[in-house]
Amino acid sequence: MENWPVEAHGRPLRLDHLEAGEDVLLDAHVRPNRSLGGPAFLILMIAIAVISFTAGLAFLLAGAWPVLGFFGLDVLIVWLAFRLNYRDGRRLERIHITPEAIHVMRRWPTGYETLYRLPSAWTRLVVDHEDDPDVQPRLTAMGKHVLVGSVLSPRERRDLASAIAGALEKARATPQRLAQETGGAS
Repeated sequence: MENWPVEAHGRPLRLDHLEAGEDVLLDAHVRPNRSLGGPAFLILMIAIAVISFTAGLAFLLAGAWPVLGFFGLDVLIVWLAFRLNYRDGRRLERIHITPEAIHVMRRWPTGYETLYRLPSAWTRLVVDHEDDPDVQPRLTAMGKHVLVGSVLSPRERRDLASAIAGALEKARATPQRLAQETGGAS
């Protein structure tokens, strides 16, 4: 469960400041896996429709005409399930690490976005259940945390965790730019 406060949310967020001349240590775009592409989906739906129509026609010729409608309903339910699955595939999680900050931006299928900002100097990576199939990396700072990579497979989560760990090491090794105190130099 996450308890890091959201820095910004809305539809869509302006994230131009993430690109502006910073030393980017990691910029990962995480999307859910989809195993069936567009052309394969079309072929699958045609095959299901042909099989259902053929079986429904056989039942119609045997005198069980109501069964034909249920075969059509099956095709509709399979199509609807795939459409919802593809809609969920539009989710995006972007992890942007610089020496100063970590930004975790999430875009939901509806276009709604949330942005979490954590300080690089105080953030550490914790990997829950590292040897289990339900491995889950999270960024932790000041007693609060943000889960990352939850849409990935366990192997991909481990890879993401090692990439984040490497970027956090580089961020800590990079000399921090200190802001000038108010009042200026004399």
